[in-house]
Amino acid sequence: MGQKKDLTGSEKSKIVRYLAEGCSSLKIAKLLKRDHRTIKRFIQNSQQGRKKRVEKPRLKITAHELRKVKRAAAKMPLATSLAIFQSCSITGVPKSTRCAILRDMAKVRKAERRPPLNKTHKLKRQDWAKKYLKTGFSKVLWTDEMRVSLDGPDGWARGWIGKGQRAPVRLRRQQGGGGVLVWAGIIKDELVGPFRVEDGVKLNSQSYCQFLEDTFFKQWYRKKSASFKKNMIFMQDNASSHASKYSTAWLARKGIKEEKRMTWPPCSPDLNPIENLWSIIKCEIYKEGKQYTSLNSVWEAVVAAARNVDGEQIKTLTESMDGRLLSVLAKKGGYIGR
Repeated sequence: MGQKKDLTGSEKSKIVRYLAEGCSSLKIAKLLKRDHRTIKRFIQNSQQGRKKRVEKPRLKITAHELRKVKRAAAKMPLATSLAIFQSCSITGVPKSTRCAILRDMAKVRKAERRPPLNKTHKLKRQDWAKKYLKTGFSKVLWTDEMRVSLDGPDGWARGWIGKGQRAPVRLRRQQGGGGVLVWAGIIKDELVGPFRVEDGVKLNSQSYCQFLEDTFFKQWYRKKSASFKKNMIFMQDNASSHASKYSTAWLARKGIKEEKRMTWPPCSPDLNPIENLWSIIKCEIYKEGKQYTSLNSVWEAVVAAARNVDGEQIKTLTESMDGRLLSVLAKKGGYIGR
């Protein structure tokens, strides 16, 4: 039996198993056809265990430096710990200490995503708020589209995994496995839809108008009374298929024109209460990291989640508009959140 330098991973596993069965080191050496000294050395090293890590005292910084770090962190919210400390001319602080100090005064969070607002956008948002400040929003139909994928938004499949347990396996697919485009509207305490856009159809002006004709107008609007139709205000955003001359003229022929069609400021999803409805539905259909295997199954989940949204929730969303308009004016057209 020749002496070898290293034991393989498989041999180490066998040694542990043989020891558990009560075999001596000499018998294990014979079974593995390895030198006895190699086996003994491995057993001795394993029994010694890992050396306990000695915690080094944290490098302290002065109270003055701490105040400088706090101000720098407020001014540089997306900077690394190294950049923050370097801006304060504090050097020689290890990364673990920098992070520990920052954890006492801040929390790691993702940047919020919002549409860009320039000066013109803000002025138009203020003009819009002033125009509709005295509007009775119970007669406004808020509409929008939402795309849902089979896999759901990135980063939602997270949760607490017990020690010793493996994280569940998720399917990994391009573009979230494909998705379904959904249209819906809310007015007062009522949900209109949701309606599914046919798979493979790209919404341009013509297909959008045909979709409204087949769903919204035939299945909901035509059933309403003449007085309701006279007072209803139709809201849609400024997507090209919505705001084109073709769509505008087509809606006018349907009786939705001038004051019955709400003008909409640019880059303003935060002002549309139906965006909050989409959040409610997505939280429900993707809870616990759920994935779907077909477009029909994710559509059925959307329909089921929409049915669970009661009238009080919808009423809360539509009645929030007065507050949103006041917030836009208070922030001089700035973004108000949702």
